[in-house]
Amino acid sequence: MAKGLELDEVWIRQVEEQVNGLEYGSVQITVHDGRIVQIERTDRKRFENNTSGGVKKQSPRT
Repeated sequence: MAKGLELDEVWIRQVEEQVNGLEYGSVQITVHDGRIVQIERTDRKRFENNTSGGVKKQSPRT
């Protein structure tokens, strides 16, 4: 943890909520002057066509 970073329970719960249920993606935390000021969540889903004409969900490559 960064020196002097102030975390309160509200931000900790917000980060937990963003991470819970995230299958593929990222959570970005922005810090200014030692304080969390923003949380961004990006979900990733990839699909590929199959021979029956439907769409098959594919796991992202890491």
